[in-house]
Amino acid sequence: MELRKERNLGQKELAAYLNLSTGTISNYENGVHSPDLNTLCKLADYFDVTTDYLLNRTEYRYTAKKMDQRLSREYKLSDVVDTILACSSSSIDHLMEYARFLQYSHKLANESSGENNRRRSDK
Repeated sequence: MELRKERNLGQKELAAYLNLSTGTISNYENGVHSPDLNTLCKLADYFDVTTDYLLNRTEYRYTAKKMDQRLSREYKLSDVVDTILACSSSSIDHLMEYARFLQYSHKLANESSGENNRRRSDK
């Protein structure tokens, strides 16, 4: 249900995609029934998550395809994950602090840029 709502998708639309009834979707979401293997794979492909994520075996959504996604010319998402996993716990803490700093700096720069653009358009 969480994935469906994230996409603002109704049970009716998901049922149509899977060629199932809305009652069946409701039963899946309420834990009354579980999808068969074929349906489970279709759901994973549709929402671009792993079947393990759908089965609540992991909290991580990312598929192998997503992990292969390029983040820059030089790095893929899997490169970043591998680097982090090779770090010590304290190094990861420092890395996360730095990443949050970069996010905040980027946000401030974007807000400043937006403010400058508004000033120019007001003139």
